[in-house]
Amino acid sequence: MEVHNVALTISAVRPEQYPKDGLPEIAFVGRSNVGKSSLTNTLINRKAFARTSSQPGKTQTLNFYRVEDEVYFVDVPGYGYAKVSRKEREKWGVMIETYLSQRQELKGVISLVDARHEPSEEDINMYNWLLYYEIPVLVVATKADKIARGKWNKAESVIKKALDFDPTVSDFQMFSSETKYGKEQVWDWIEAHMG
Repeated sequence: MEVHNVALTISAVRPEQYPKDGLPEIAFVGRSNVGKSSLTNTLINRKAFARTSSQPGKTQTLNFYRVEDEVYFVDVPGYGYAKVSRKEREKWGVMIETYLSQRQELKGVISLVDARHEPSEEDINMYNWLLYYEIPVLVVATKADKIARGKWNKAESVIKKALDFDPTVSDFQMFSSETKYGKEQVWDWIEAHMG
């Protein structure tokens, strides 16, 4: 998709704040600092539209980006080592679970993992949770440019083994925001799921 128009429509914390126009939604989930904002910016051809931050846990709301009046990208707060209280984290957990499990407009989830490391327990839990709710999922291994090209297959198999990856209900893509590798494939997946 050629992207010219993007707008941050709303930062929501409750269902009544979600957009009401019925457009399909694709959510982006992953650990803090895994590269959700970088992937979003690459997909929409912007340098810094989705705010990237070196400080984990910066996103604390569900951010709905309206793309070409055809789809929403929903940036979900990163899980993991965000420096927030346990109570805050539990609140986020409820907010995220409510959105992912109940939102009719949600057509798929892009689950980001770091290509350089084995998925964390939280990555594995999130993946299993998405499968449980029968949400189509694309696992995107970010920061692929930080690994030698010859080691991509090994990285992919490590990730898939840890996730107990199910190819019948999920897809996999290596990605680099530096080189834009994987951008077209991610867009193909999004367009196939906008339905």
